[in-house]
Amino acid sequence: MLKIWTDGSCLGNPGPGGWAFIATDGKNVAERSGGEKDTTNNRMELTAVIRALTAAKKHDELELHTDSQYVKNGMEKWVQQWKNNNWKNAERKPVKNKELWQQLDQLAQTKRIKWVWVKGHAGHDMNERCDTLARTAAEEIK
Repeated sequence: MLKIWTDGSCLGNPGPGGWAFIATDGKNVAERSGGEKDTTNNRMELTAVIRALTAAKKHDELELHTDSQYVKNGMEKWVQQWKNNNWKNAERKPVKNKELWQQLDQLAQTKRIKWVWVKGHAGHDMNERCDTLARTAAEEIK
C-alpha cells in the first residue's frame, strides 16, 4: 500500500501558495512540491492531493494523510451530496473550488483510499516535512 502525506500553504489568503506531498511504498520515498502566485490555502490543500493521486497512477490502494478537515470531510461526507445537488452546497450556493473538487473526485474514483486526518503542527514527522515543503514552495513563488 502506498502511503501519502499532503499539505497546502498560503502566505495570505489569498496570496502566494504552495502544495506538497510525500509518498512512500515502504522502500522508496518521493517528495514533490510546487506553487501558485495568487491562490488560497484550500486550493493548495486540494492541489496537493490531486498532484499526489496523479503521481500515484500505478497504485490502486492508498492511505492518504492530510491535516485538512476541508479535504477529508469533502471527500468522505460532502462530495456525493454536492454532485446530487448539481454542485451546490447546503445553502444552495455554488461549491467553492468546484473544478478542483471535480478533478479530485474523478481521480479518487479510480483508487481505494483510506483518508487519515492528522493534526497539523503537532510533531508528526511526515506532516511537518510536507508543511515545510509547501511553505517553501509558496515563499519561492512570491
